[in-house]
Order: sequence, then C-alpha cells, then structure tokens
Amino acid sequence: QVQVVESGGGLVQAGGSLRLSCAASGSRFSINIMAWYRQAPGTQRDLVAQITSSGTTNYADSVKGRFTISIDNAKNTVYLQMNNLKPDDTAVYYCRTTTRVRDYWGQGTQVTVSS
Repeated sequence: QVQVVESGGGLVQAGGSLRLSCAASGSRFSINIMAWYRQAPGTQRDLVAQITSSGTTNYADSVKGRFTISIDNAKNTVYLQMNNLKPDDTAVYYCRTTTRVRDYWGQGTQVTVSS
C-alpha cells in the first residue's frame, strides 16, 4: 500500500515563507515524478511545481521566482519552499507521486496567507 503524506502547511502573513514536505512510501516501483498541486475553494486543482527523479523542474507562471521544488530520491521525499507568499497562494496543497504504473495523491495540507 503506497502512502503519500504531506506536512508543513499553516497560517502565514503575506510576504512570509513556508516549506512543505511530502514523503511517499510503500511503492514497488521507482518514483519518476513528484509534484505539488493546489486547490482553492470553488476552483480546479492546478499544478504548482513538479520535479523528475533526475531533477528536471517545471513551475506554474504564478509561482516562478518565489517557489522552489526539490527532491530527495533516497527518501522519496519532495519539498516545496515557498517564499514571498501572497493571499492568492491560499489553498489546499496536494502532493502527487507518479510511478510507471499509476499516480498516488496525498490528503493535502492547508496553506493560508493573510493580508
């Protein structure tokens, strides 16, 4: 049974920083991609950033220059360093883990940015 567990969310003032972590465990297959998505109330779930096991990254335009994704392959853990947070970044952040057979999602962690 694969488990994907996010942590690190919370309440922060605009301009502040948070670091999210996501650990995946129990997969029989190697993890190819780990990614962060977010979903605000009444909106669709959108990609924030993704990283491959070789370190190739991709970011949403809205977070470029403010967020940094990184991966520890030995620990099957991905991090999202979020700086200069804005109220529009408020959402539930979800981790997606992709192997060659399927995707796995975490339960999400709430990030709230106050103005």
